Amino acid sequence: MITPPKTLVFDLDGTLADTAPDIIATLNAILASLGHPTLPDQHAIEMVGNGARALLAAGLKAAKVPFDQRLLDKLFVQFLAHYEKHIADKTQLYPGVIAALDRLANDGFIFAVCTNKMEHHAKLLLEKLGIKNRFSAICGRDSFPFFKPDPRHLTMTITQAGGHAEHAIMVGDSGTDINTAKNAKVPVVAVNFGYSETSVRLLDPDVVIEHYDHLYEAVIMLTKTHLQPMSIL
Repeated sequence: MITPPKTLVFDLDGTLADTAPDIIATLNAILASLGHPTLPDQHAIEMVGNGARALLAAGLKAAKVPFDQRLLDKLFVQFLAHYEKHIADKTQLYPGVIAALDRLANDGFIFAVCTNKMEHHAKLLLEKLGIKNRFSAICGRDSFPFFKPDPRHLTMTITQAGGHAEHAIMVGDSGTDINTAKNAKVPVVAVNFGYSETSVRLLDPDVVIEHYDHLYEAVIMLTKTHLQPMSIL
């Protein structure tokens, strides 16, 4: 019997990379094109974690721009086109990501990305950040008929990577990621430096980390225990 590889699945926005500057710049470019004031960065950051369409709708509402589904669809196309051109202008990997991936890869882990970003944009961004080839699967909002928080988005990503949910761990920054993992019965590590509107410590992940320097020990702990009360490292 062949044991499936140990699989570590990452969210992207607010987990692997600080993507908010380029996403917010795109939202504000759309608002400016409509003749409306841009939104303050902190206000916009709170909307980033639910995907581009949800962000756009929330941004239009916050700016008090009247819109219907037809206008939203039109602006969404514009949003995606603008974002693609500026996807890595200011986006950066969080400190310690590369070293953590190197160390876990040496221990036999394979990696995947499960994000509510469009798959094409996720792959493009990871390529520009120089880490696309580290992931056995990169699955976005449009990769399957389901997307987070539906647990099938996560389990199908794991399968596509060549892993199995019983041998996988999720890493994310939000309630969406934590709930997705819990519903899939996959242990979850939460980073506390992402875009969650609520402190991740209140959302009952298995482990909370404050820096990627702590990811290795968190993952090894969960590998040994599978599930345990939340720890803070």
